[in-house]
Amino acid sequence: QWAFKMIIKLAGIELTVIGEENISEGPVLYIGNHRSFFDVPITYPRCPIRTGYIAKKEMEKVPLLSTWMKRLHCLFLDRNDLKQGLKTILTAIEKVKSGISICIFPEGTRNNGEELSMLPFRDGALKIAEKTGCAIIPISMNNTADIFEAHFPRVKKVHVVIEYGKPIYPKELDKETRKHLGIYCHDLIQDTIKKNASLI
Repeated sequence: QWAFKMIIKLAGIELTVIGEENISEGPVLYIGNHRSFFDVPITYPRCPIRTGYIAKKEMEKVPLLSTWMKRLHCLFLDRNDLKQGLKTILTAIEKVKSGISICIFPEGTRNNGEELSMLPFRDGALKIAEKTGCAIIPISMNNTADIFEAHFPRVKKVHVVIEYGKPIYPKELDKETRKHLGIYCHDLIQDTIKKNASLI
């Protein structure tokens, strides 16, 4: 957490954080939109220490980094292998049951589209909340791509808005909403991003 805070400071990122009271000390599933490599350094310092991220399988091949990530309860998801992907989700379920929160970006990859756009959510990750009964905490981030990706390779000092939404308990939703939980969560984050665009 200290290292990520230093990265944010050195990059000159100005953060506006909304809904920080919705962050839970107990095990939850954090889900958010994904536009930048900086999404993890921005969100991780606010998570309780026992929080693991689900990253793409390719990250596991990076020496030292992968070892460090595993020590932080991170899991690696093979997006091209359904069987291995299911094993990763099952492992995440066990981690939540043992008291460790999980954070994932259900778009599956960084979205390089228009600033307020989002890719469709992959619903598999939401099974973590459905099978454990834990809350889903939506994370909405504005302007993270402008830190780095929008003008690679230069890092730019920008203003980023991050909002943590109120906990969502799948079992408390009506049957039709539960059936389309991915769309429900996607649209909630999408609406929040659009709302917060005026704060940039």
